[in-house]
Amino acid sequence: MRTIKTTTGAEIQLDGDLLAILETLYREITVKRNFDRSFEDMIQEIRHLIDQMTEDERKAYLAESLFLNSVKYENDRADAYMRKLASGKK
Repeated sequence: MRTIKTTTGAEIQLDGDLLAILETLYREITVKRNFDRSFEDMIQEIRHLIDQMTEDERKAYLAESLFLNSVKYENDRADAYMRKLASGKK
């Protein structure tokens, strides 16, 4: 299985698991910097990882990312609707 590395040297196996990448980004960028990181810090690291992927790997991870984000969006919408119903507002 192929691996890529963060700028801190942490290895990530490219097995199609988007969560593994997200967890590594959180640990290596957010936690190691004591939550003192910016949008630019994170996007730079994400671009560093993307640059190491093949075109097919990028497509696969983009598809998984879009799917997971669509599920999150749907869940957020449903949650907001349920809270509205529970509050009795129309």
